[in-house]
Amino acid sequence: MTTQQDSSTSTSASTSSSKRMKHSALAAGAALAVVVSVAGAAPGAGAAASAAPTKPKLRLVAATDSVTAQRWEGEPGVYLDLGTYVTVDDVPLEFKVTRKSYKDPVVAEQITRKGGKVQAKRLPPGMVKDFAGLPGFLEVSFRNAAGEEVAKNKGTFCPNNASGRIRPDAPATSHFPESCSSNPFTLGSVWGVEKGWAANATSIDYDKPLDLPVGEYTAKVSIGKAYRDLFGMPNDQAAIKVTVLPPSEDDGGEGGGGGVGLTARSSAHHGGGHGGHGSAGAQHSAPSAPLASSHHYGPRGADAPTIPAFPNALVDRGKAHHLGDGPGHTDGSRVAPALKAAAKRPTGRAGVPANVPKPDLRSLPAWDIAITDGEDGDVAGKDYLAFSANVWNAGPAPLVVDGFRQRGKDLMDAYQYFYDANGKQVGYTPTGTMEWDPRVGHEHWHFTDFASYRLLSADQTKEVRSGKEAFCLANTDAIDYTVKNANWHPFNTDLSTACGEKNSLSVREVLDVGSGDTYTQYRPGQSFDITGLPNGTYYIQVIANPEKRLQETNLNNNVALRKVILGGTEGARTVTVPPHDLIDVK
Repeated sequence: MTTQQDSSTSTSASTSSSKRMKHSALAAGAALAVVVSVAGAAPGAGAAASAAPTKPKLRLVAATDSVTAQRWEGEPGVYLDLGTYVTVDDVPLEFKVTRKSYKDPVVAEQITRKGGKVQAKRLPPGMVKDFAGLPGFLEVSFRNAAGEEVAKNKGTFCPNNASGRIRPDAPATSHFPESCSSNPFTLGSVWGVEKGWAANATSIDYDKPLDLPVGEYTAKVSIGKAYRDLFGMPNDQAAIKVTVLPPSEDDGGEGGGGGVGLTARSSAHHGGGHGGHGSAGAQHSAPSAPLASSHHYGPRGADAPTIPAFPNALVDRGKAHHLGDGPGHTDGSRVAPALKAAAKRPTGRAGVPANVPKPDLRSLPAWDIAITDGEDGDVAGKDYLAFSANVWNAGPAPLVVDGFRQRGKDLMDAYQYFYDANGKQVGYTPTGTMEWDPRVGHEHWHFTDFASYRLLSADQTKEVRSGKEAFCLANTDAIDYTVKNANWHPFNTDLSTACGEKNSLSVREVLDVGSGDTYTQYRPGQSFDITGLPNGTYYIQVIANPEKRLQETNLNNNVALRKVILGGTEGARTVTVPPHDLIDVK
């Protein structure tokens, strides 16, 4: 069900420079030209089949025979995209990946369709362990000019990676989601590559850069035997020349030629989460030097680079600021257009029809938990317990909230809207307020009482409450795209335009079905002050819709707990985080 109004592009950009984010690897320069480089050999192109195929035909191809990367001063290695792709033909490649609960393992099924019937073939147990993709799919070895093997690794293949068509009669757009989820508490995913498309198969691990000294290498790329056997793939192999350049004098600029440039991204809005909601803006350009991480960022922190990253092809053409949801942007990097609020406040009697579809807000257990000592405007010298938290919408309807400004005030009256199965608005109700947050790193409109964070004592009777009580809603994480009415292509996937500006008269904020809104806890008011708090066992409590002002299908699943154990001494506190069922992520 579509409920969003027409979108518009952003007109402002005021990205905070107070935080230095990780540099991002850029996809190979030939990424968007993959249709040119492999179309001539596209399997099945123009061939008349005697019978309709039921299985996808997969091949490994390389978009280029050489790539260039540049090392940066003080960095442990290079972030390398070899420009290798998996082409798909005959029928789409599709997977459904789920887990019943956090006590159950992840189950992956390959989906095929024939004559209106859907068949599911379960992948071997243990082959897929999370929602990041197919582990060990790509095997890569590097040899130096003397022919000696100097490095090798195995890469995870996300079918939702940067992709494009390999022949002109392929579907014009992909209906599959963009990117694979790295949220540790994801519940369900859909992966896929359309027939006649190719998906980038090079894995970039930002936590483990490849330590290749300056020089020239040959990379040999192949698909793991287990996957070749599973999908009936030929043993295609690609040999790619890799040139690693030394740092330039100013340690900036893009990497060389038709390969990987390690150009940094200036905006913090592209990550999956609110590391520190910067002010609105979609006009991004690549800075001239890589930006190092200045503190601990979570795996879904807003300052972490988006995967897949911007293609060099667009950067080279000076079009990086146009990346996003426009035509032809199939690379997976999204800059969300703004959502328009209704033209005026709702009129008539407020009401919610009895059988109208409603959202179902649920909390995830906290993760990315760490001790900090007064960063980003907190009081220096104190001890803080920082963490990431997510509230998501299990549907079957999106959460749609409009704010309308009170005359002359930094306050908006908020209204929740309801729609029938055809997307027609059939009701509304007042639901609190939105307030302007002027703090650096925020500078946008927050919806009050969307969620609440509390640190509970071991017996869950005493609490320390986080100062974070208001939120700008955005669809940062795909939590479960298998639920009814899940939207695989939501709007406002980042904070670039989702939350309005200082002079906004109205704002629309949406949490779509299947998506969640992650806040990483590294901004003022978004962590617990534990200075003087005794050591011992505590619980981080995340509550969705704490005042029950929002209308939902179920109000009994809004709370999540995560156990933590505080230790250490003042100024040197420690935190131990036991596993949450099978999720052993701190």
